[in-house]
Amino acid sequence: MLPPFSLDQSIEKTVREEWGRILASLVKSLGDIQLAEDCLQDAIVSAMTHWQRNGLPNSPAAWLITVARRKAIDRLRKSQKFAAKQDEILYLQSLENQPTDDLTGDDIPDKRLEMIFTCCHPSLEEKTQVALTLRNLGGLSTEEIASAYLDSADTMQRRLARAKKKIAAVKIPYRVPDQEDLPERLSTVLRVLYLIFNEGYSASSGERLTRVELSDEAIRLARIVSKLMPDETEVFGLLALMLLHDARRTARSNVDGSMIALEHQNRARWDKAKIAEGVSILTDTLPKQRIGPYQLQAAISAVHDQSSSWDEMDWREISALYDLLYEIQPSPVVLINRAMAVSYAHSIDDALTLLDQANRDGKLDTYQHYFAARADMFLRTDKFEEAASHLRTAIDLSKNDQEKAFLHSKLEQCQNSGHES
Repeated sequence: MLPPFSLDQSIEKTVREEWGRILASLVKSLGDIQLAEDCLQDAIVSAMTHWQRNGLPNSPAAWLITVARRKAIDRLRKSQKFAAKQDEILYLQSLENQPTDDLTGDDIPDKRLEMIFTCCHPSLEEKTQVALTLRNLGGLSTEEIASAYLDSADTMQRRLARAKKKIAAVKIPYRVPDQEDLPERLSTVLRVLYLIFNEGYSASSGERLTRVELSDEAIRLARIVSKLMPDETEVFGLLALMLLHDARRTARSNVDGSMIALEHQNRARWDKAKIAEGVSILTDTLPKQRIGPYQLQAAISAVHDQSSSWDEMDWREISALYDLLYEIQPSPVVLINRAMAVSYAHSIDDALTLLDQANRDGKLDTYQHYFAARADMFLRTDKFEEAASHLRTAIDLSKNDQEKAFLHSKLEQCQNSGHES
């Protein structure tokens, strides 16, 4: 039996889990992200003292939002714009009159969907969208977000501050987009969640292969969006994809943190519960026949996860799924993955032709995975000099220490095989 949470741990858990819902509700009533965040922080400081003395309230989330509203009234009364804020103050006072003891967590209006679309507004650059989503919906600290990007906390703080000012200055609407705009805007939201997950699952730089806190956060946020938008099949496709990838997490590295390629992973270490959940989501979603790229990627991952071994993999099915994916998402990156599937399902010559096609305009000349894929195919056909050349390029382009070490080991293998031949 696990030991009970300490009070500090309970407070931290409550804040992390309820942050997005409380902040979104405050922003809706205050119309100002920075003011809402400041008031919520003040409420958390009060909670640390009050809860230590009196214990956790029946509904910690409701307690926090009530106190945050009171903090907002205090701040607005002291503001130089006091006269212009009378309506907001009166509104907050009407909310304040509701006794804290009568509130439950369910009484807090769930405005997270509006918050998600605000954070992922297309007028904000991609990195800012990710940072705002992690901060405002996930409740990650500025330091945690900065660490994920290998930025300083001050640099990330300035980025977040600029974004909040831009939202206020250009009056980015705090609402769910109109029906005709929803598909395009939802794709931005899903892309941001996928970026967060990818950075956690396979860190783009630094010493660690993974950043577990980010992949966990992306899955949590995807679960929230799936509950808020239960009719959107691609939301569930993305959730399934994350779960099916994340199921392999513990098998992707050795005890020393070094990377293990998919074909050499111990499948007994894969998380069977996550695989079962991901497959179950797909089983419910695919028959609705509103199939998008995340559902197809999840289906590909499901084939991998349900295969008993690398040798038993159904590469023809994977290749066919990549064909469908490329039809609806004809990107160079998809073409690289399609080529890898073709190399196993059909022939390496056909796969190399696809790779040539992917880089026809030279856009992949700085993309590490393109050169790693070419190296893999040349290595499998005993063309060791060509493989070594591409591996050196891939190593130069990689910014992750564990990935570099993995590529170096393949280069050493290639050089040793070349000498033997």
